[in-house]
Amino acid sequence: MKRIHIEEIKNHIGEEVVVAGFVQVIRDQGKNIKFLLVRDVMGIVQVVVLKSEENAMEVADSLSTESVIEVVGLAKEEKQAPQGFEIAAKHIKVLSHSDPELPIPVFEKGSQEEAEQSIRLDWRWIDLRKPRQALTFKVWTAFEAAFREYWVKNNYIEIHSPKLIGAPSESGAEVFEVKYFDRKAYLAQSPQFYKQMAMAAGFEKVFEVGPVFRAEPSFTSRHATEFTGYDVEISYIESHHEVMAEEERFIQYAIRAVKEKYGDEIKKEFGREVIVPEIPFPKFTMKEAKAILADMGVPSEKAGDLSPEEERKICEYAQKKHGHEFVFITAYPASVRAFYHMREENEPDITKSFDLLWNGLEVTTGAQREHRYGILVKQAIEKGMRLESIQFYLNFFKYGCPPHGGLGIGANRMLMKLLDIENVRESMFVYRGVKRLEP
Repeated sequence: MKRIHIEEIKNHIGEEVVVAGFVQVIRDQGKNIKFLLVRDVMGIVQVVVLKSEENAMEVADSLSTESVIEVVGLAKEEKQAPQGFEIAAKHIKVLSHSDPELPIPVFEKGSQEEAEQSIRLDWRWIDLRKPRQALTFKVWTAFEAAFREYWVKNNYIEIHSPKLIGAPSESGAEVFEVKYFDRKAYLAQSPQFYKQMAMAAGFEKVFEVGPVFRAEPSFTSRHATEFTGYDVEISYIESHHEVMAEEERFIQYAIRAVKEKYGDEIKKEFGREVIVPEIPFPKFTMKEAKAILADMGVPSEKAGDLSPEEERKICEYAQKKHGHEFVFITAYPASVRAFYHMREENEPDITKSFDLLWNGLEVTTGAQREHRYGILVKQAIEKGMRLESIQFYLNFFKYGCPPHGGLGIGANRMLMKLLDIENVRESMFVYRGVKRLEP
């Protein structure tokens, strides 16, 4: 007999079924009856073990919580049981015994508090057994699938760029240096150079989903040293506003897909109402944002950039003024942007760039890129770049390249905001930080 998932049991009432999963709860109701709650990735089912089924009772007496078992039994309706049905066990097989002393609880009892985050991260695979955690990654799967669906439907080409590179891909950002035979190499901070190479190759529209590495000595709730990035680049644009408009479309598409599939579960588990954003999103230039923040009494830490507190406050303003969770900040000064960002013709100190904020958190950085070789070289020199180290990149623009722009999205930050998770560590399968390389 083939194993079925717990959510399928309702379709087999009155039949003998096989399920398998973790023993979440063991309840003794005297010598003649025992109840087990068994959990798989799709749900939880109550298993009734009677003394008359000697094999099943003997095995049940030996169980510890979080052991993995296989149950053969009769599926029947039971209004008092989770989901309204249960299994009357005929045979139980132990697939894997669990040590009775769990390092962290999978489910807290009564007023017991959840273990602190650092300890839970030490035992991440046990922490991930919670249905809330499984839902997090089911949602991520649907979210990413929707992005991919949009991109593929709209004729994007998927690329897979190298993560070992010979020169840092972003000026000003910290990089991980690695020994590469007889020379130095770096872990890629983004696929930026190679997305632009694809534009020079005539691919016109590309996307990539892959790891991003940042050697930032940061311990905040929003930073990690390795995370998942979504990157997009498109050709034949007239301005960065076309890139923003495209991002609005695929974000709306992806959030709608998640809401349709998991909206009710997210509301139940996270208390978060998934809101499909209306298009267009609100937009403020950096100058406008700073003026709004000044009127709100929010101090400015840096003239050309926003602090985390400023990001939160400008989002609160956008929510109050426009009823919108998203807001674009545009027109960043060249002093805080990468050398390859195109600058405004009439304001050479201002870039054609943007950040997208979602409920107080930056989730995207993007821009129109400078595709003209001579200007790109000039801007690289202004930024103090060693031309020899990036000559391979500069060569992409020597032999014709369409005007283009793109963006990078922090997938884990998007998931934080989609589910209203407070810390990026909770939106990552396994977190990597300044002091964490295990598990």
